Amino acid sequence: MGRRRSSTFSIKRRATEGLVFDEFGFAQTKRKDQKLQHRCHDYSYPQLNARRVKELCELLSYWNGSSFICRSQIERFMRMGIPPALRGRVWKCLLNIDKLRESSAFNYQKCLDEIRGPLVDLGVSEYGIISAIATLNDTENDLGSNQLPSRCPPDLAYSSADVTIFRQIALDLQRSFPTHRTLMGESPEAIEGQAKLFRVLIAYAKYNPKIGYSQGMSYIAAVLLMHLSEEEAFWALGVLLEKPKYLSELFDLSGEKIQHQAMVFHQFFKHRKPQLSKHIEDVRVSSIHFVMPWFLTLFTSLPCWDSVLAIWDLIMLHGLSAVFRTGLTIIQLLESRLMNLTDEAAVLPLLLRVPVDVSQHCVLLPALWSTEVQEWEIKCMNSLVLEETEGHHLGIIEKPIPPPLPTKVKEQEKSVDGPKLEAKNSVRKDSSVSSVKNVFTRLVRMAQCYLLDKDCQSGDSKPSPSQGSSARRRSSKASRTTSSITQVG
Repeated sequence: MGRRRSSTFSIKRRATEGLVFDEFGFAQTKRKDQKLQHRCHDYSYPQLNARRVKELCELLSYWNGSSFICRSQIERFMRMGIPPALRGRVWKCLLNIDKLRESSAFNYQKCLDEIRGPLVDLGVSEYGIISAIATLNDTENDLGSNQLPSRCPPDLAYSSADVTIFRQIALDLQRSFPTHRTLMGESPEAIEGQAKLFRVLIAYAKYNPKIGYSQGMSYIAAVLLMHLSEEEAFWALGVLLEKPKYLSELFDLSGEKIQHQAMVFHQFFKHRKPQLSKHIEDVRVSSIHFVMPWFLTLFTSLPCWDSVLAIWDLIMLHGLSAVFRTGLTIIQLLESRLMNLTDEAAVLPLLLRVPVDVSQHCVLLPALWSTEVQEWEIKCMNSLVLEETEGHHLGIIEKPIPPPLPTKVKEQEKSVDGPKLEAKNSVRKDSSVSSVKNVFTRLVRMAQCYLLDKDCQSGDSKPSPSQGSSARRRSSKASRTTSSITQVG
């Protein structure tokens, strides 16, 4: 796969010259560039002293992922703050990527060699992403109209599905952290960074065709590449997307899994913060509109990168429960502001673009560590969602409560038929109380089942229940939300 430079190389090269990058590699400038202003470069993460760093290195040298002592010790270091230079080693240990690599028959380098054939036939190079997008657009249009490009031989080494995946990955590369030095512009470092990300994502689509490539994966792979080598990042992505403990319930080809998890978080949110949840619903903001962007990119849109990495540390340790925990923490920190807003146009942007004063490490992380989310809670909410969707599927739908009558009508009914109206109100109140009791009873029953099930104590024991066909009916909601996964700088 040869190197190719686009026609805009000199322009983009000049644009990145003169920029200063912060310690995490993000561009900062004095100019009022909105794309660059999104990132905050005033970091507040704690730094370990030399003695603590030595202790952490010793822990990693004799790491045993199945040891409770090792995991509790690494959590203690996370509370104190993982040094950036050691973060890659910590993630490798927590994910145990060597185990997956050794047990798999998949060969990363061999896969890249096999991919070269289709890319050469297409005239595409990962070292020229902009020109690759134009070429892939043309090829996809030609394939759609059954008109093959004249330069292609009749026995093509690629299919229309290959072209679609190549094109989508190339497009998403342009949106993934465009202000990070490894992906910004056309500098040699950025060209190589984009090429690595392109290769990792294409290889994963070949490695796991059941998941393939979907929106959000480019952000996750890009962060992994900031801390791991190319092949290590590939295997780390494999662990994250396949293990039930981590993100296996977020990504699939249809998008049904993330929709289901957004509904689970919605139930969890209603359970933990009922008043705030109702207020957000009243202003016509659905949880799915902000939960999907948060979950699919693992909160990388937060402006303070030291907070993002600390959140990722926790996710590497605790998995999906840490994702729910982070979402709840952010909502709790924004609660007073959200309660004062009564317009959808103000509420949703606040949730999608969390302010700096909330996302600062010194604010967000203490709140995150003090927020408790139990795995059984998430499993209970998952069961509630499955019950509700199954109930709707079977036609068991609760009759909606009619809107209140105008005051004059109420007074007339009271005077004419007061006793009957009081009886109706009493029945309605009793049914409401009964409904609450039923939900509570189900929660208790589910919690008891979870605690009695020893298998549930293992994070990797088995995947959560399949969402089935009911999730397909929610696909229309997702189309509105995927556009919320905006370009993250």
